[in-house]
Amino acid sequence: MGSSTRGWFPGADVRRATGTPRVATDQWTEAGAMTDFSAAEEAAMRRALELASTPGVPLGPNPRVGCVLLAPGGATVAEGFHRGAGSPHAEAAALMAAGDRARGTTAVVTLEPCDHTGRTGPCTRALVEAGVARVVFAQPDPNPVAAGGEQALRDAGVDVAFGLLEHEARVVNRAWTFALEHQRPFVTWKFASTLDGRSAAADGTSRWISSLPARTDTHRLRAQCDVMLVGSNTVAVDDPELTVRDEDDQPLPHQPLRAVMGLRELDSDRRILDDQAETVQLRTRDPHQALQSLHGRDRRHVFLEGGPTLAAVFLEAGLVDEVVCYVAPMLLGAGRSAVAELGITTIADARQLCITDVTTLGAGDQANVRITLAPEGDR
Repeated sequence: MGSSTRGWFPGADVRRATGTPRVATDQWTEAGAMTDFSAAEEAAMRRALELASTPGVPLGPNPRVGCVLLAPGGATVAEGFHRGAGSPHAEAAALMAAGDRARGTTAVVTLEPCDHTGRTGPCTRALVEAGVARVVFAQPDPNPVAAGGEQALRDAGVDVAFGLLEHEARVVNRAWTFALEHQRPFVTWKFASTLDGRSAAADGTSRWISSLPARTDTHRLRAQCDVMLVGSNTVAVDDPELTVRDEDDQPLPHQPLRAVMGLRELDSDRRILDDQAETVQLRTRDPHQALQSLHGRDRRHVFLEGGPTLAAVFLEAGLVDEVVCYVAPMLLGAGRSAVAELGITTIADARQLCITDVTTLGAGDQANVRITLAPEGDR
């Protein structure tokens, strides 16, 4: 079940994650748009999803978006994708590539075109001024600031349809969509443990429970987030640098924000305070307040790497949205548990999780098993 993933870039495994596509049907949406799409439009949407998942695009406040312009006969006229905050949106990039050939085309976009002016102008206006005849988009924009593109296009006389491969589009922007819909970042709790659930030996040593392939995979996952969060005790005891490194152990050019939660003062010589990445201290023990602060910084995906106490705090608050566990084929029999006390005294009250993926990383004495899980209500 599952296989080792490839690539270092954010969104590297999106193509694998999208799975089997849904089939469009002749149904009418509440807005009256018919969800019957041509084969050319479906093929273009799959290409737009690939463009949205282009390697190296920085993650952060903006979604990943791809756009393909189709001629009336279904041939591709131009393509574009969003390269990060401050750069042209996918639609604008495709329109610039098309030039005068954009007139009369169908714009196939993974996200509803925006109708607001931020660092760039509204995509709706650009599409209308370019003479685009039809717009097909996958996912409605959950951002209330940018939403309204569908209606603006209709009001301008553009034919609009949406819902094509919406599930796949939401997968591409899983954390971004969640953060806007829930008004807090998506939280992935990652930990490594032995077969008997220990994250450290009785003497406190823990390097290394996870194998090199597992640690390499951890950096891949870190690169898909825009915050790495630990507690102040982890900083004091383990002194992590908390950076993202590639397969050659070199730091990536774009680093997530490093966040430290807790009231303890940090010693100035801690590695997490070096110049390898930005660091913020969240002076609170309340996970809700911590996530609210990070959301206010436009952060969408938190990679929780703290110790057992911080993990328990987030679990008890119901703020863990995904669990990634690296299990090493070893036994300790004693030592620190991977998670602290949860107040559970009977098996009937155990917290149930749903396994979404099981992957073996490495081989021989370097083999670890990565188990990915979701809260029971998120099947």
